[in-house]
Amino acid sequence: MNAKEKQYVMIVVALAVLIGIVLAVQFLPTAQAPANGNEGIGEVKEFNTDSFFVMENGKPHPQFSLKEITVKKGDKVKINVNAINGTHDFKIDEFGVYSETPAGKITTIEFVADKAGEFIYYCSKPGHRANGQWGTIKVVE
Repeated sequence: MNAKEKQYVMIVVALAVLIGIVLAVQFLPTAQAPANGNEGIGEVKEFNTDSFFVMENGKPHPQFSLKEITVKKGDKVKINVNAINGTHDFKIDEFGVYSETPAGKITTIEFVADKAGEFIYYCSKPGHRANGQWGTIKVVE
């Protein structure tokens, strides 16, 4: 192949690539960011709870200060957990929520309540849920 033929082949290849890019941009679906960043998500609902234990009859009694949360389906939920003492975490199985909550710090847990019903949030440290460290989140339509 001489130099003129090589140049011709390179031009044809370049045009084919260019046409492919134009067709891909024109006909392939593209994801578009929501205009306000929250499209499809309801209101932001924010809650605060303390995570701690108290001694009762010589035994630790772990608990959350907030026992019930109610939100609407689609709401973005923010729960600020203030771990006052002890070793705790925060878990909601149905929403795939889990976070360690180090003592002396506020941990913010965020998720979208995308299913209706009543769900239990709890501390999964050994014995904590059984001894009362749990609450209910109600998600209404």
